[in-house]
Amino acid sequence: MKFHRTLPPTAPPMDFVSILHGFAGLFMGKHYITRVERELKRYFNVKHVWLVSSGKAGLTLILQSLMRLYPEKNQVLIPAYTCFSVPSAIIKAGLQVSLCDIDSSTLDFDYDRLEKSVNEKTLCVLATHLFGMPSDMARIQNICEDKHIPVVEDAAQAMGSKYNGKLLGTIGDVGFFSLGRGKNITCGSGGIIITNNDMIADAIQKLYGPIEGQSFQKEMIELCKVIAMACFIRPSLYWLPAGLPFLKLGETIFCSEFSVKKMSGMKAGLLKKWEMNLRDSNSIRLENGASFSEQLKLKWRLTDDEIPFLRFPVICSDKATQDNWYFLSKKKGLGIAKMYPTPISEIQEMRDQFQEKKFPGAKLVADRLLTMPTHTFMRKNDKKRILGLFSASFILVLTSALIFSFTLA
Repeated sequence: MKFHRTLPPTAPPMDFVSILHGFAGLFMGKHYITRVERELKRYFNVKHVWLVSSGKAGLTLILQSLMRLYPEKNQVLIPAYTCFSVPSAIIKAGLQVSLCDIDSSTLDFDYDRLEKSVNEKTLCVLATHLFGMPSDMARIQNICEDKHIPVVEDAAQAMGSKYNGKLLGTIGDVGFFSLGRGKNITCGSGGIIITNNDMIADAIQKLYGPIEGQSFQKEMIELCKVIAMACFIRPSLYWLPAGLPFLKLGETIFCSEFSVKKMSGMKAGLLKKWEMNLRDSNSIRLENGASFSEQLKLKWRLTDDEIPFLRFPVICSDKATQDNWYFLSKKKGLGIAKMYPTPISEIQEMRDQFQEKKFPGAKLVADRLLTMPTHTFMRKNDKKRILGLFSASFILVLTSALIFSFTLA
């Protein structure tokens, strides 16, 4: 364990004032929940909002509601490379995971394959906006519209990002966000569901109404965890949790045994300044992402909108290079991280289902992807040190339509 400045891979803002409101939320929960719901409806310009215990709890409720509307369908089509929480929510909802390979140059669907992957059993297609980078919603909707397949937006990593001027999460039939510790903003853990679709909203509300909230004891424990996170997420102290293996920081775990609950009043209290925190956080992420793009001489063409990257993605030339840079970054405390270790098809609990299928795009990304931090604790010298790690190295960098090769000066 080394006592030196250590950048976390991602770090959402959490200040003392928010923590005070979180404490107040223990006793005034209904007030804070109503306030946050009202503010979210206004911000996203949607009619329906639900606050839940996590992003995967939100996805589970969405899928269970769609099951009620389309009981003859049981498959959820998702990218073959995405967060392990997504297939865990699908299984939790009692549905079958269906995979479509990705284009390794965009982290979005391989759209030729997507057209062939939807079928009469497809309950919905999950558009995933990884790192805040928007999926091509127009293409997804064109494919799904004629077949009457709902589009669910996984905007867990993209709160505040836009696609052609529209906020992600509001474009498909229904969307959800995560408020976990590694997202744009946080309340420790939590999720948001939004929609303008009255039929889907009615189905969600019927499921949402009876579910329970958190106990007071559980809320107190969660508040203590948030306070600890707010302290130790700072680079001056992050070396401590980063040096404790039993915390399993950054480890990707597949687990379909999780609770689906309403968001607690305490967590709603922590969101008292959510809109300001989101604006400030995304502004800094936008600036840092643009700086990396400029230094690496890239022109992003994913969308006409600028991207506040949750993390800045880089594709290495091979897995050995990925491992080497990750090791060097960890040694220097630069916050460069790997993401999901395998395609969804290679998760141990799911291998039998996909053993005859190959997903080369997802496999390439799993073996080569690294991400650079873009969060509010980044300093100019941090960016300089990160770019210096790649100095004089030949790498392949993710872009909207191509993988460009280049050499840093």
